[in-house]
Amino acid sequence: MRQPMYVLSEDSTRTRGRAAQDSNVAAGKAVAEAVRTTLGPRGMDKMLVDSTGDVVITNDGATILAEMDIDHPAAQMIVEVAESQEEVVGDGTTTAAVLVGELLARAEDLVDDDIHPTVIVEGYAEAARLAHDAIDEQVLDDDLDDDLLVSVAESSMTGKGTGDVAARDLAALVVEAVRSVATDDGARVNRDHVHIHPRAGAASSATEVVDGVVIDEEPAHDNMPRSVTDGTVAILDAKLEVRQSDVDAEYSITSVEGLSAAIDAEDAELRGYAETLSEAGVDVLFCRKKIDDRVAGFLADAGILAFESVGSDDASDVARVTGAKRLGTLDGIEASDLGRVESIEIETYGEDELAFVRGGEDSRAATLLVRGSTEHVVDELERAMNDAVDVVVAALDDGGVVPGAGATEIAIASQVRGAAAGVEGRKQLAIEAFADAVDALPRTLAENTGADPIDTLVDLRARHDKEGRAGVIAEGRAARVGDPLAAGIVDPAAVKREAVDSATEAATMILRIDDVIAAE
Repeated sequence: MRQPMYVLSEDSTRTRGRAAQDSNVAAGKAVAEAVRTTLGPRGMDKMLVDSTGDVVITNDGATILAEMDIDHPAAQMIVEVAESQEEVVGDGTTTAAVLVGELLARAEDLVDDDIHPTVIVEGYAEAARLAHDAIDEQVLDDDLDDDLLVSVAESSMTGKGTGDVAARDLAALVVEAVRSVATDDGARVNRDHVHIHPRAGAASSATEVVDGVVIDEEPAHDNMPRSVTDGTVAILDAKLEVRQSDVDAEYSITSVEGLSAAIDAEDAELRGYAETLSEAGVDVLFCRKKIDDRVAGFLADAGILAFESVGSDDASDVARVTGAKRLGTLDGIEASDLGRVESIEIETYGEDELAFVRGGEDSRAATLLVRGSTEHVVDELERAMNDAVDVVVAALDDGGVVPGAGATEIAIASQVRGAAAGVEGRKQLAIEAFADAVDALPRTLAENTGADPIDTLVDLRARHDKEGRAGVIAEGRAARVGDPLAAGIVDPAAVKREAVDSATEAATMILRIDDVIAAE
């Protein structure tokens, strides 16, 4: 008899065929179910506690999935879907995750009916193309004025710890910040030019827009000025302290005069730094490295405001706002190396001090100073404001806005289901399954508002067929079917497109797996 040949190690496990598919689909559905209840303006929050006892309270899909520390490889794919959605468009992470779960659930039923996974994959790909057509038809022709952009931001933030009343005010601040950094024609925005700076200790109504950047730094010396107006700025990437020799050498001092000379030489070197900056006309110095205490004192005597150990990102932001170059040495400073700033002010918030760098000559930066009563509140507000900035930028840069509140999903499902009738073969069943999966999103919205999901879905379809637009409008503790545009509920088209693409790709990748080999 032949001896058996072992290809895998003894510690490896292998799952094949339907068992592998069932395991992967079940994992994907479980992850989607974990975030389903957070969808919509009446979605609930999750409390996530890690091994060290740190607590995160949020209903942001990407944050929840990232904090869950998921190990299953198929489930991890859905986490990657949420991460991709967050990175590309900034919102719609829960929508994408729920849609993946629904696509997998519908595919599981088709596999039970002996539909081959490759047929399902082909059907889902065709349905995703039809979904894009439906989204394009839903894009509003209206100009993206401030009122419409505020509605986009508010729709993104509603239900994320902002409160229904505060959401509108915060959304207006988001639009103000984005508009301030837009190109001259207002059509393009660099997302990196809008910053979010959270600070606990006040109500969310104290949130403000700063024309410039805010950094967590305090003056290097107590006697330095607390504010500078119309100042010249230098950014240095070197230490301001006594130079150290590269040679391992010792110096022998045998007299008081020699010691005094050595000290005087050090003081002269350190004082020279301050004199060089003063003679160059520098009013404010941002130093990436350490500043010797004596140098800080000399700078204070010269009336120069200096910050030490400034982070690289902060230094880059200041450089962009002021137009200053990052210098490697103080030798040969020229006027072209320096930037200008309208004002720099040091303000105290609790036990911390913040530096407000406002309006330089080349300033195209804005900071949303987000306030919240506690650390948990301000953390969730920060996530909400980041999402709001992302969706406003996406609306301006990537193809306009569409009706929200599930109206676009109803339109997608209707168009995909109608087109399925013209498809021959078993692929038709997969396309119809895709439509059913998309229908689950407005159904979940209705369920999370306390409405009957079946009745609401029927009403949504009927109103869509009659008027062409129907969404789930949350009012108080109830919900109704109505026109989302009249209620000011709109979403960027880019969010919908990305959710369809990322969810379809993840679901089809999982469905094509029929063999799982795990090595210990």
